Amino acid sequence: MGNTTRDIEFAERLRAGDQSVIGELYDAYSSALYGVVCTILRDDQEANDVLQDAFVNIWKYGKNFDSAKGSLFTWMLNIARNKAIDKIRKKKRSGEIQNIGDNVYILENGNVTENNTDIIGLRSTVDKLDDEKKKLIDLAYFSGYTQQEMADELDLPLGTVKTRVRAALQDLRKLFS
Repeated sequence: MGNTTRDIEFAERLRAGDQSVIGELYDAYSSALYGVVCTILRDDQEANDVLQDAFVNIWKYGKNFDSAKGSLFTWMLNIARNKAIDKIRKKKRSGEIQNIGDNVYILENGNVTENNTDIIGLRSTVDKLDDEKKKLIDLAYFSGYTQQEMADELDLPLGTVKTRVRAALQDLRKLFS
């Protein structure tokens, strides 16, 4: 799932500082990015706020996008995902939520919520990966682990984790194609 002709044009316009491109990017990708952010946060209003912040960063750092490192969508997805994970971590630090298991949280108001990835069909696609790759994707994208945290958790060298995550993402791309 590399850069399409449209994505290449979007990237060139981002790097050139063309302000009109951000609206077109939003129209093209906001629903997909919102789905991922909402899956992580489980709150519509917070997901909308995080998505808006993500698009601000996409605009702000668009001149730094390098198509040699991956697709525009993947780059934008990582920005949105990282914003959502930062929001979860901030809430954990402030005591607003407590993690009580894999993707299950107690909210400040006492309600229990589960991070349900089946909303966008992502779980069923990830489940098609072999067990090792599925575990890495679960830790990175559903539990919000950094690569260093994954290395510590799995007792693997950081470089090995990076290589395996990259391979898992490549396999996921093939499944989505």
